[in-house]
Amino acid sequence: MTYRGKFSPRNPGKYKGDVSNIVYRSLWERQVFRWLDEQSNIKSWSSEEVVVPYRCSTDGKMHRYFVDVKFELQDGRIFLVEIKPKKETVPPKNPGRKTKRYITEVLTYVKNTSKWEAAKEYAADRGWKFEVWNEDFLKSLGIKIIT
Repeated sequence: MTYRGKFSPRNPGKYKGDVSNIVYRSLWERQVFRWLDEQSNIKSWSSEEVVVPYRCSTDGKMHRYFVDVKFELQDGRIFLVEIKPKKETVPPKNPGRKTKRYITEVLTYVKNTSKWEAAKEYAADRGWKFEVWNEDFLKSLGIKIIT
């Protein structure tokens, strides 16, 4: 099963960006794209069109973070959204010894939190809101979780 592909919206006028190049990198992203496209209270949306500069805590260097989704509601509120499994949004559990897997999970978590702090600031500076959506939140929106 492929977890990457191109999304073709039913409402291309709502998409802000290159409508012929909407790429999803997970089945959850595809489901969120479908949800955004179908919701009448969503005025417009885009994927990976917002780039946030951030300094990563793991290497101290500047990087670019391509936020998964930006959308605007009919009432004018704007959201930046990262779509991640819940297990990647909390610090990894220490197995008692520093395994390669644990170290990789810690580095990934630190990198993600560096991105998210920068995105939260970026959004706030513009009067927007930044959120991280996991499977629990997707389910609460009525988005079907495909694994």
